[in-house]
Amino acid sequence: MSHHKVIIIGTGPAGYTAAIYASRANLAPLVFEGAQPGGQLTITTEVENFPGFREGILGPSLMDEMRAQAERFGTEIRSETVLRADVAATPKRVATDKGEYTCDALIIATGASAKWMGIGKDEALSRTGGGVSACATCDGFFFRGKEIAVVGGGDTAVEEATFLTKFASKVTLIHRRDQLRASKAMQERAFANPKLQVRWNAVVEDIATRTQTLATGETVEKISALHLKDTVTGALDELAVEGLFVAIGHQPNTHLFAGQLPMDAAGYLQVVPGTTRTPVAGVFACGDVQDHQYRQAITAAGSGCMAAIDAERWLGEQGLGA
Repeated sequence: MSHHKVIIIGTGPAGYTAAIYASRANLAPLVFEGAQPGGQLTITTEVENFPGFREGILGPSLMDEMRAQAERFGTEIRSETVLRADVAATPKRVATDKGEYTCDALIIATGASAKWMGIGKDEALSRTGGGVSACATCDGFFFRGKEIAVVGGGDTAVEEATFLTKFASKVTLIHRRDQLRASKAMQERAFANPKLQVRWNAVVEDIATRTQTLATGETVEKISALHLKDTVTGALDELAVEGLFVAIGHQPNTHLFAGQLPMDAAGYLQVVPGTTRTPVAGVFACGDVQDHQYRQAITAAGSGCMAAIDAERWLGEQGLGA
């Protein structure tokens, strides 16, 4: 069991920024990447609002740059998934799928994960290559020339729907209400795209599939249509598609800390206002895991900076600084 001054759980803008600042403070942070190295931006298309990139930058490329910058200053990054964390212990204890570690200060940057529709088939088909995905950047190429649908009405849904028109012959954006939540700029861009149409006041009730035999002789279930329900009239109909992208929001990845750290009603970690300090001394939270309001790459990065500075100051107060 190795000991470290600072352990950071999770990457993404928050985790990598915390690592950069902690490394430059000579705290030699250890970072665990978890199941989604780089966080949500690795499944995001072009990022146009992150300062310093006037022409925009792809989400995965931005994360690669942040990771390389953190490593440049001496951050140790391990491809391990944290299974347990004891934040009340002194020192704090972290167990991963490959080992056990202790630390003086713990920074939580576990982010949030995509939500599924709750009908079962969407998540199941996403795991088996059945034509359902929550990542347009990852899987858009496989739907070249096909008709597909996107579920959602926020910035992510509209951005992914617009991006997918680069590949698909037609994209239908399905939204349960009669107006989108996305920013006006994104809406205007989407409405001006001739390959994108919006299906208002509709929800997906079920997913129809067909059996396809692969070249290997293996058979898989592939999406063939969506069963839609009108949220106003209750009428049912069918939309033929070969792909479905789910973009209906995220849930904070806080299950590791259930019963250990206070959370709000939605499961986001609670911190002392104006800081990244949790009620447990030496434990800090940054990024989307504690932000249910802004949830932007730049605010996540900013809170990662705050977490590293808060941790450095706390360590100094305890006589554990660099």
